[in-house]
Amino acid sequence: MILLSVAWDDIGGLVDAHERFLAGARVDADVRGSVLDSWKRCRSVGLEPDRLQAAYAPDLTLEDPLLHAAEPVLKNLATSLSEAGMTIALCDGQGRMVQRLGGGRQLCDRLDEVNFAPGFDASERVVGTNGVGTALAERNPVYVVGREHFADCLQPFACAGAPVRNPLSGRIEAVLDLTCLRDEGDPAMLRLVGEAARAIEARMLEVATERERALLAAYRRATAHASAQWRQPGRPDGDELGPVDRAVLREKAEELLASPHRTLDEVTLSGGRTATLLRRQVRGAAGETGVVVEARIVGGPHVRQVCLSAPTAPVTPDRALPQPAVPSGPAPAPSPAPARPAVRSAALRTVVPTPAEVQWGAQGEPGASAAGVGALPSVATERGSDAPGRDAPGVDARLLLLGEPGVGRLALLARRRLEFLHDAGVRIGTTLDVTRTAEELAEVTVPRFADFVAVDLPDGVLLGEEPGPLGADTPLRRVALGAVHEKSRLHTVGDLVRYAASTPQARGLEARQSMLEPVRAAAGGERILAAGIHSLVTVPLRARGETLGLVSFYRAEKTAPFEDDDLALAQELAGRAAICIDNARRYTREHNTALALQRSLLPRGRSEQSAVEVAYRYLPAQAGVGGDWFDVIPLSGARVALVVGDVVGHGLHAAATMGRLRTAVHNFCSLDLPPDDLLTHLDDLVGRLDRGEGWAAESSPDSGIVGATCLYAVYDPVSRRCTLTRAGHPLPAVVDPDGTVTFVDLPSAPPLGLGGIAFETVELELAEGSQLVLYTDGLIEDRHRDIDAGMQRLGAVLAQAGRPPEETCEAVLDALLPARPSDDVALLVARTHALDSDRVAQWDVPSDPAAVSRFRAAVTEQLTAWGLEELSFTVELVASELVTNAIRHATGPVRLRLLRDRALICEVSDGSSTSPRLRRAKNEDEGGRGLFLVAQLTERWGTRHTPEGKIIWTELALP
Repeated sequence: MILLSVAWDDIGGLVDAHERFLAGARVDADVRGSVLDSWKRCRSVGLEPDRLQAAYAPDLTLEDPLLHAAEPVLKNLATSLSEAGMTIALCDGQGRMVQRLGGGRQLCDRLDEVNFAPGFDASERVVGTNGVGTALAERNPVYVVGREHFADCLQPFACAGAPVRNPLSGRIEAVLDLTCLRDEGDPAMLRLVGEAARAIEARMLEVATERERALLAAYRRATAHASAQWRQPGRPDGDELGPVDRAVLREKAEELLASPHRTLDEVTLSGGRTATLLRRQVRGAAGETGVVVEARIVGGPHVRQVCLSAPTAPVTPDRALPQPAVPSGPAPAPSPAPARPAVRSAALRTVVPTPAEVQWGAQGEPGASAAGVGALPSVATERGSDAPGRDAPGVDARLLLLGEPGVGRLALLARRRLEFLHDAGVRIGTTLDVTRTAEELAEVTVPRFADFVAVDLPDGVLLGEEPGPLGADTPLRRVALGAVHEKSRLHTVGDLVRYAASTPQARGLEARQSMLEPVRAAAGGERILAAGIHSLVTVPLRARGETLGLVSFYRAEKTAPFEDDDLALAQELAGRAAICIDNARRYTREHNTALALQRSLLPRGRSEQSAVEVAYRYLPAQAGVGGDWFDVIPLSGARVALVVGDVVGHGLHAAATMGRLRTAVHNFCSLDLPPDDLLTHLDDLVGRLDRGEGWAAESSPDSGIVGATCLYAVYDPVSRRCTLTRAGHPLPAVVDPDGTVTFVDLPSAPPLGLGGIAFETVELELAEGSQLVLYTDGLIEDRHRDIDAGMQRLGAVLAQAGRPPEETCEAVLDALLPARPSDDVALLVARTHALDSDRVAQWDVPSDPAAVSRFRAAVTEQLTAWGLEELSFTVELVASELVTNAIRHATGPVRLRLLRDRALICEVSDGSSTSPRLRRAKNEDEGGRGLFLVAQLTERWGTRHTPEGKIIWTELALP
């Protein structure tokens, strides 16, 4: 095995292509096409590279025939790789690992850490790009190394995977994978795993019937013989037929094989070469009949041909076919050719067979491999005076296909269509993205079915809205365009398309029917004519009774026009794609609804308070809707509450839960609960929600609520003291006016919903102009950075004096966040203010009712000093009533305080914990009207409890 001197994922721009791709940049030039397609599929299903949740299913197994076939192959492969440091994995048809062999203790331990072990799901939609899941998605062998993995945890590895198909049905039964450490990877692993997969497929034939084995063996011998003869030593690599030439030869040979009358065809290849195909019957000694198609390539250099696949042939592998059932002498006259008859005549003379043109080995095909592929003797040609021998310069004659006689054209086309529809069913609708689904439809159909494919949808469908009626004059958006070459001359992606009323597209939309236009003149259209298009099919995309858009299939390079069978196939494709597009549209609508719900639940504008100057940011995650929230809530006494919370997870459920918790915090704040009591009530609420306790008659537990975190802080601008508590949330940061950064060492507490834990508080005194920074974990933690490194980076960014909160927010996001974060982020920065002493007045009141009049005079004097004389009568009455009630009904020291803030605040504190109750006094009652009058004369009033007792407060609007 040859090791690369430079790892593939260290070449060129792939070093950071993964990050740029996640940030939304184009990386087509830096990433292999198959890997980039896999990344797109991973992102579209919402995978996060740093968060994998591989499902585990115990007791996985495969069917006995497959296990019986795989056992010796895996044993031999494990023996040959015993010193290579590779592990061998056998997975089922869904990508779940059944067996793992070899690899050594160190490699296996590292694979166990990433759940690449028996029982775990390795499909692409679960763990991202890898040898197992991507081989299943691509339906072909794949090699993935290092940074080509979508998931971070898989980047230390290199892997190669290949699907294992049932050799008769073609269905993928399993996936074989080789995995090693990245530095030990080699692209040769792809060849090894492919050969092992083919060996398992060959052994699966042991349980097939004799006729099934005979058919497949003859098929493989024919293709192996063609491959062996065209791969002769000494021929330069540049002489082999390209993939286009091979595809054309196969297509023409299959058509000739299926034709009941034609015996000859001619194909023009690249490089000035011409291939003449001859079809004739052969008969074996036991009466078996078959059909062979030979190819004679004339012109150009000698050809090195890679294996051409072919239909199966009903030829028993160990029986001889001594002579064909054609007379010796001149070949049968071909059907009239449309052009170049002289060339056809000359070519015919070169391929007329002798009576012994095809011979099969009678003793088990010497040289046959484990896969049943043996060597087939060469096809001899007539050596007459007018026919050059098979070794004539510039001429190659080889067996191309073996098949059954009487295989009609429709049967052959039906087989192709079934394969095509199967592939389309696998590849269309892999995501819930409308645009990507349209692109998949175009990718599947070009070039297998059409040369150009255009998918047009109304803008409303792209936005998730109901499509509404579509008519001939409805403008459509070109969403996807598939083309065999760039110069299609059609409308490009993003263009607004309006079809003239005479076009098939407009008529199809109007009639809600498919349109077949096999002739270019009938198709019309300046762009279509300029593109050389000669045939088209247009099909409305309809699902659940609604028309979602239109797909048009064009042929220009393919000479055969569309026919009725092609129309039926196009309708089947469009029908499947329409269902997928409608599912994606509905998902988009629900996603947009969830986003709108989330935006409506987050704060809007600035709260009216003077205690802090705030700036905030909310960034949704790449996955969309999340559960982070923040709030700034004015409290009594000029105080303010700062809240940041995080409901773990994404989606509508997380957003709805976030709305519940935010509303609950507002309600608890209205009761003026202390921070620790507030979190205790919130913890109890989350626990009840998680248990399904609610208003509904039949409640069921919610999922994913446990894990919500919260940080709650209350700042008092009079005392400049801040009280904080948290439940499973990251530590807040305090930035002093001089730029010193401190992370407040709050006691740790579990997330909300677990219950039974007492929350502790910490009280700080903050200098005026300090900044309090609250945030969620998405800011400091991601798949490339742990929480400690994130906090260290945050502290470095915050360490600057005199920066306004808005600039602080910008600096933090620029330094810590990528363009598209994997988790949503809430950031709240609050710069503290202090209420000047000349705006605060307070008096200690003795427990003597006679002293009340003296304090009424003090209140009037203070209001005059503040220029608020017009409030004197009201404030005197309110203060007198509250102080009198405190003296009569409460205990302990009584204190009266006036605060001039956005409103005039009057507070009376005492040592009693009993709260007054507002009631309406009857006519005959002598008391009970005081608090009622207070409520009528003020805008707001309430009670809050303190460690020493309670405070009754009122607010009056300033003039």
